[in-house]
Amino acid sequence: MPMTPVARPRFLNLLQIRFPVPAVISIMHRASGAALLLSIPLMLWLLDRSLESESGFHEVLSLLGSPGGRVLLFLLLWALSHHLLAGIRYLLIDVEVGVEKSAARRSAWLVAFGAPLLALLLTGALT
Repeated sequence: MPMTPVARPRFLNLLQIRFPVPAVISIMHRASGAALLLSIPLMLWLLDRSLESESGFHEVLSLLGSPGGRVLLFLLLWALSHHLLAGIRYLLIDVEVGVEKSAARRSAWLVAFGAPLLALLLTGALT
């Protein structure tokens, strides 16, 4: 019995693909991990500078208090909180908690809204 050819798309436009929320959270989990890894030298420099002297500490405070510093701080805190919350979500999925489609979608939305909220709260508390 001959097989009929399957109609395949001629092109794949990644901008037109609508990913489900859990897929977006998975991609963002990887991106936040990469951002955290790449930020290690900057964070170590800031820590070193702040521990060097009292004037260095005040310099780091003023740097983080500037508008650009606050944005950078928010982005790093978002990456940290997103990576943490998504990691907890994946650990729960590994032990078969929240594996159903509706529960997985709900937990993905919680991570999507919880991470920036937590980052905003932490940014306000630190500056």
